[in-house]
Amino acid sequence: MSLYGDMLAADADRVWKALADPTRRALLDVLGHGRRTTGELCTLFKRELTRTAVMKHLGILEAAHLVLVRREGRFRWNYINPVPIERICQRWVSKHTRSLAAGMLGLKSHLERGESARKTKGRRHHDN
Repeated sequence: MSLYGDMLAADADRVWKALADPTRRALLDVLGHGRRTTGELCTLFKRELTRTAVMKHLGILEAAHLVLVRREGRFRWNYINPVPIERICQRWVSKHTRSLAAGMLGLKSHLERGESARKTKGRRHHDN
């Protein structure tokens, strides 16, 4: 059963699990600026992580389809894949922010009408 359009619930669970970890989010942030080899990522994170840990995190991101990998000779190029994040956003975030945004716009209009009425009333009072 698909709850996410063409994204299966199991796929969505893998995306949520992958995004739950701050290290994996940091890796995605780096890849959001452009492709990187696995070696480059290991160098960037060498103070916090071993090469094995970087590879494990990349494996989880790849299983969630958040990272796409292309092998080129002896290099392993990692690319961010924003599609699963967009699907999650459409399914969960947009659905809830739409009603919140509509409510906020309604409140803004209500407050502006009240402010406008007070100004008009104040001018009438002032004119007398």
